[in-house]
Amino acid sequence: MTTTKTTSHAPVNSHITEEAKLDFENLHKLANENPDSYWTLIGERLSWFKKWDQLKRTSFQKPVSIRWYEGGKLNVSFNCLDRHLTTPRADKTAIIWEPDSPKEAAKKFTYRDVAREVGRFANTLKKMGVSRGDCVTIYMPMIPEAAFAMLACTRIGAMHSVVFGGFSPDSISDRMHDGKSRFVVTSDEGLRGGKTVPLKNNVDQALERLTKMDGAPEVSKVLVIRRTGAKVTMKPGRDFYYDEISSDVASDCIPQEMDAEDPLFLLYTSGSTNKPKGVLHTTGGYLAWASYTHELVFGLREDDVYWCTADVGWIT
Repeated sequence: MTTTKTTSHAPVNSHITEEAKLDFENLHKLANENPDSYWTLIGERLSWFKKWDQLKRTSFQKPVSIRWYEGGKLNVSFNCLDRHLTTPRADKTAIIWEPDSPKEAAKKFTYRDVAREVGRFANTLKKMGVSRGDCVTIYMPMIPEAAFAMLACTRIGAMHSVVFGGFSPDSISDRMHDGKSRFVVTSDEGLRGGKTVPLKNNVDQALERLTKMDGAPEVSKVLVIRRTGAKVTMKPGRDFYYDEISSDVASDCIPQEMDAEDPLFLLYTSGSTNKPKGVLHTTGGYLAWASYTHELVFGLREDDVYWCTADVGWIT
């Protein structure tokens, strides 16, 4: 999805200064001696519309309950994009997309570019009837619109459920049934190693199977991104090409103020050993921990570029 810029094959943390090491040791000490202060510090990495009322309430006794930053209001896309738009980072590259074929041109998007694309995508989802609390299934190839779709869902308060682009129609319908998902974002086809993957056709088969499953949601809309330009079956009133339905929507979309414990996304296990199990991540705790661990693990500096070759269905 993105490319990396490196100058050596040294361990990722080899450039950490002595001051940084000392700071890490102090953080480790704080985590051990005063965990509430530690997690308060981690939470303050984020931009909040309203600060939380209670840091945490956790119980590992049945019924298990784990709640973080309760009462706090924030938005994931705002944290990923908007807070950078008033800084010099606004016009720095946020995403470098490398295509499947080296003959196809790469694409670069600044933070400002991504913000516009996400706003447009979010308004398109709203035009299709997606609202806060809905679950949107994303079955996409590795193209920039996959990231735009996920961030757009977070902007309007909808959950997203990413399904690996190599999964079968049965895998799609099972996950949609479990997540009560009524909306799908997909592509005409995907490309992997020069071979096409019939994504829209797989979605059509999945939705047909879904109609025969007890308690299945009635799918309202399917949004199709043109990737290869292949001719696919489009059901009138249900299926829409993104470039057509988004042609008259604005790129400015006000972010929803979400509670820290509002659902963010569903991600399912592969199901290789048993029925797939869905993990529901909520907004505040997930974002704080993902942001913090990403920095710790990779030791990123301002001008570094993070390279990821994993499918979005695995890394979210």
